[in-house]
Amino acid sequence: MQALSAFLWGPPLITLLVGGGVFFAIYSRMRPYRYFGHAIAILRGKYDDKHDPGDITHMQALSAALSGTLGLGNIAGVAVAIALGGPGAVFWMWVTAVVGVATKFFTCTLSIMYRGKDSNGNLQGGPMYIIREGLSRRWRWLAVFFCLAGLVGTLPIVQINQLTQIMRDIVFVPAGIVDPDNHFSFDLLFGMTMGVLVAGVIFGGIQRVGYVAARLVPAMVLLYMTLTLIVLGNHLPELTGYLLFIVRDAFTAESVGGGVMGMITIGVMRGAFSNEAGVGTEVMAHGAAKTKEPVREGLIAMMGPVIDTLIVCTCTALVILVTGVWESTEANGVTLTAMAFGEVFPGRFGAYVIAFIVLVFATSTMFTFWYYGAKCLGYLIGAGRQHVYKYFYVVLVVLGAVVSLEAVFGLLDSAYALMAFPTMTATLLLAPKVIAAARDYFARVDAEKADRANE
Repeated sequence: MQALSAFLWGPPLITLLVGGGVFFAIYSRMRPYRYFGHAIAILRGKYDDKHDPGDITHMQALSAALSGTLGLGNIAGVAVAIALGGPGAVFWMWVTAVVGVATKFFTCTLSIMYRGKDSNGNLQGGPMYIIREGLSRRWRWLAVFFCLAGLVGTLPIVQINQLTQIMRDIVFVPAGIVDPDNHFSFDLLFGMTMGVLVAGVIFGGIQRVGYVAARLVPAMVLLYMTLTLIVLGNHLPELTGYLLFIVRDAFTAESVGGGVMGMITIGVMRGAFSNEAGVGTEVMAHGAAKTKEPVREGLIAMMGPVIDTLIVCTCTALVILVTGVWESTEANGVTLTAMAFGEVFPGRFGAYVIAFIVLVFATSTMFTFWYYGAKCLGYLIGAGRQHVYKYFYVVLVVLGAVVSLEAVFGLLDSAYALMAFPTMTATLLLAPKVIAAARDYFARVDAEKADRANE
């Protein structure tokens, strides 16, 4: 799995994701970046209309999408990036986020423009429907390719694997309940317990997922950011130095043996896993939003990389760096992040709180990823039979708890790479359609502002 991942995440894919994002930013004349204030107004519900087509509100769509990105990508993914690529890898995560703003604007605008009906006649969004509805028949194979990769890329194995690891290493092993050298029984039992919890939510459908995510995700982000700000506040004089260290290391690769290119690869991989810009999973969540205005959902979606990577991931990285745990331990993944917080807060308070936050983040992600996988299966075999994915998904929750960290990241990274190719290809081909819609929409927005100013 690691060898396949290394092959797929070569210069062509990195160029496609990063270069594609740069192209979208320039081609749009930076419009997505200039209308952030308007995006916030949309998010607050100013333009919501319950009669619009779709299943969930703008806020619920963003929360559902963020529940799939916020969490293990921010907590475990950042730790993996620093452990494998050094602090400079964080800089390349930032790059994916900055260009990812434009990428998400384009992909998620298309998710509304080219919604299509499934075999049950229900309106659906996602890269496969963008390809089917927006491109000619000769591109249909690309939609099938995305769905096949999506069935693997949306598996919950990273989330349950890292959740099991932190609960075992931070909570149960120190308490003497679990033997650190013989923990298979605990992992299996914990996986089965989480499988029951996940089943209780996902069998309620996307409305229940959106309802739960809209309540859990903002609260956990607020709690996590509060903890990180407390830690960083205690190291305030050092922050500028570490930020400069991240930038310097990004071009010198002083702390990674693979050189600058290896570090760029790790940073872009972890950035893509964190914010999913250009991958296509989040397009399916935003495609379910209640709106008749495609550009509005593009504006909502583009906030994801800013919240996810530029804010939350940066805070996680700085906590790991200022506490020094990245140099003093062999720990990796979510355990490394938990140890960083444990260095600051008294006793084991910090580690326990992080374990709780990971519990919520990981479960909310598992709730969302079921929806993505089911939509991929429904496109392939018919919406009337996509419910069987729920059973398969719950079984994978259990199995993911007992496999290795290296295996799950290798598998998921490979699948993300395969999903990105059709998503970015379709978006590049349909970019002129987005520009036309954006010009019309922003002209109306500017005219409305002018009218209010003249009143």
